[in-house]
Amino acid sequence: MKQVFFTLFALLLSSVAFSQSRFSNNEISINGFRNPSIGVEYRHKQISFHAGYYITAFESGVTTKFIKTGVTTWFLPVGKKENPSSFYAGVSYLRGINLDYKDQNALGMEAGFRWMVWKGLNLRIGGIAVASKGHDLKINPTPGISYSFFF
Repeated sequence: MKQVFFTLFALLLSSVAFSQSRFSNNEISINGFRNPSIGVEYRHKQISFHAGYYITAFESGVTTKFIKTGVTTWFLPVGKKENPSSFYAGVSYLRGINLDYKDQNALGMEAGFRWMVWKGLNLRIGGIAVASKGHDLKINPTPGISYSFFF
């Protein structure tokens, strides 16, 4: 199962070479909800780096918490806005801070779409696969809301 996700991620990364880039050179985002984390993100052209606090519910009513950092690639810009909506794929390191994942390492792989709503306000919808030793692979939706500053 992990090999399938790595293969899909490699295919998404290779699409960057074929996509037309209309992305700004630099962007800083303040992320207010789950995707990619509650924290900050810096994007240079089509690659971004993020760090923050990540919460998810692998079980109904049970919140699992992580510290999360990772890298994302952006591709296939959509629309005619100066800062276009686009698709993304990323990989992250997660460190559990409670419950069954406390003090454990995990790998997260995400893919989804970011919709640029108005100026810097954007919404994301995607999914994440979380893999950790001693746990089953977990797949969850990853909604998000952010505000971005472009320069």
